Amino acid sequence: MTDRLSRVVPSADGTPIAVYSSGTGPPFILVHGASADHTTFRVIGPRLAERFTVHAIDRRGRGGSGDTPPYDIEREFEDVAAVAQAVAGEVGAGDPSSP
Repeated sequence: MTDRLSRVVPSADGTPIAVYSSGTGPPFILVHGASADHTTFRVIGPRLAERFTVHAIDRRGRGGSGDTPPYDIEREFEDVAAVAQAVAGEVGAGDPSSP
């Protein structure tokens, strides 16, 4: 896992979400807990990157991601969805919200 920012994905409300990527293979998104950031995955990230393209995000208000108050858990869901859509586009999977 790298500590170098790979990209910033805008969430639905425009908040920048930091994504740190490494490896090759099918996409695998890692989302850390409440009081952490992407560095939580320093041990497991490199092992997963042997088989997957690992995308570790910094949740809003943490690490390299922006924050847009007031806090709402729905915004966090939108953040992960935005990253998933960006990753799906890279692998040609299309819009994951389509049936």
